[in-house]
Amino acid sequence: MRLLFLLILLLITGCSGGVYHTVKPGQNLYRISRAYNVDKSYIARVNGISDPSMLKAGVRLYIPGARKVKDMSSAWETSRYQQPSASTSLSPKKNSKPVATKSTRKSSSVSKSKATSVKLLNWPLRGKIVRSFSAKSKAGGGKGIEIAVRSGSTVKAAEAGKAIYSGDGVKGYGHLIILQHENDFFTVYGFNQKNFVRQGDFVSKGEKIALSGTPPAGGQARLHFEVRKGKVAVNPILYLP
Repeated sequence: MRLLFLLILLLITGCSGGVYHTVKPGQNLYRISRAYNVDKSYIARVNGISDPSMLKAGVRLYIPGARKVKDMSSAWETSRYQQPSASTSLSPKKNSKPVATKSTRKSSSVSKSKATSVKLLNWPLRGKIVRSFSAKSKAGGGKGIEIAVRSGSTVKAAEAGKAIYSGDGVKGYGHLIILQHENDFFTVYGFNQKNFVRQGDFVSKGEKIALSGTPPAGGQARLHFEVRKGKVAVNPILYLP
């Protein structure tokens, strides 16, 4: 586990990352791509947009490679790119927050203080949780959860982001993928049978990134899944619906 900490820290250095841009009324994909100097078809692919003309106000777009959110509210920007048709009044979906029970409220509040404020992640796959998260360092890990599934099950990206690692060079994790998201936020996918993304690839939320496998030490087929704020592991359950 300590080796993974070091790996993440080394890979973070020089990584361009990305930001989330919330679409405002009057903005379209062309205007947004010009503002960030990123190809509009690339933004559409990363965010899973099949028809850019249907882009609505309130949608959060992941802009790969951007370092900060652009201010596109100036009068000059608005007059230059305003679409002639009236834009939708759809309100952005508010971030959902997990409900803590009395028995978990204290531990959850500690974990949330280390976490970033992002919308809920997608489950990378569905299955029985056979290993739970533990904030305490111990032999064998515990810094994520392990989900039992059939070997060869599809593993999907929990959030849009950039693959900063894809390989089998970290002992104990088999084929491993690390995705970097907004605000120094990471998701980790281990024990894969096969990876479909390479280091440097941008992926959209829900995109197929790997096939599940078995731990290098053997045993039941499963996925090792971690959520990290920088190098600090946080409980993935706090971010999953």
